Amino acid sequence: MTVSDSPLLSVVIPAYNYARVLPRAVESVLSQAGDDVELWVVDDGSSDDTPAVFEALAARHGERFRGVRQDNAGPSAARNHGVRLAGGRHVLLLDADDELVPGMLPRLCEQLRAEPDIGLWLAGHVAVQPDGREREHPASPLPDGIAERLSAYLLDKTIAISHGACLFRRDLLLQRPYPEHLRHSEDIPVFAYALAHGPVRRLDFSLARVHKHSGSLRHNAEAARKVDLKLVDEVFDRLPAAAQALRHRYKAQRCLSLFRTCMLAGDQDGARYYYGEALRVDWRVLFKFSYSRKALRLWLGAKKSV
Repeated sequence: MTVSDSPLLSVVIPAYNYARVLPRAVESVLSQAGDDVELWVVDDGSSDDTPAVFEALAARHGERFRGVRQDNAGPSAARNHGVRLAGGRHVLLLDADDELVPGMLPRLCEQLRAEPDIGLWLAGHVAVQPDGREREHPASPLPDGIAERLSAYLLDKTIAISHGACLFRRDLLLQRPYPEHLRHSEDIPVFAYALAHGPVRRLDFSLARVHKHSGSLRHNAEAARKVDLKLVDEVFDRLPAAAQALRHRYKAQRCLSLFRTCMLAGDQDGARYYYGEALRVDWRVLFKFSYSRKALRLWLGAKKSV
C-alpha cells in the first residue's frame, strides 16, 4: 500500500495506563496485518510508561506503528480521535488490554472486500478469565427488522456487542461519534445507532481474545449514577422513528439496571430511588419478580431498622 492509498481496514486502539499489556495488543495486529490494514494507537494522557512503550514499538515496527497522544479526555474521546485519523473504509476498535485472534485479519479482509457496504459486523470472541480459563462466544443471532434488532439489543439482551468483537463502516462512526460527556455505558448509543443504520451481518469466527478483569462495584455504581437516565436520551435521540416506541420500555429497564448496580454496590438509597423511578415509568416492572423480590426485601429491611 502506498501513502496515497486508502487502507481497507483501520484498527484503532485507545490506551490509558496499559503500558504493561499494550505491546501484546499491538503485536496481535501487526503480526498479521497486510498492506490493506493500518493501526492507530491513541494514548489518552497515560501517566504510566506508555510513552516509552510507544518509542519501543515505533523502533521495532517503524511507520507501521502509528501512535498519537492526547490530554486525558476519556475513552470516548480517544476512540473518536482514532476514528478521525483512520483512513480505512472499516474500523475495528480494540481495547488495549485485549488482542486479536491469530490469523483472523486475512480472513476478515476477504469478507470486507466481498461485502464492502455492510455497516456493522458482529463476530465472536474468546473470553479469557484472570485464572486463564477460556470460553469462545459466537456472534449473536440477528433479527431482520430495525425495531426487532434494537429490542433484542436494548431490552431482551439477546444481542451482545463488545469492542473487539464487532466492526464498523467508518462513516457510521463519524455520523454517530462516541458521546464524550459520558464516562459509563458510552458505547451503547453507538452500537444502537449502527444496528439501526446497518446493514448488519454476522461473522462465523472470533475476532478477539477479550481479557476479563474484576472491577470495583462501588466505582461502577458511582459512574453509572453520574450517567443516570441521560443515557436514554443519548441512545434514542439519533434513532429512526421505527425505534422510538421502545424508548418508554428502555427507560424503565435502565432504572432497573441502575437499581441492580446500586444493590450490588451496597448503595441502598440509590437502589430504592431507581426502583421507585422504574415503577413510575412502567408499573408492569412489578411483574419482573427477580427485581421486585429484591426491592421488597430492601424496603422491609429499611422498616425494621427504623
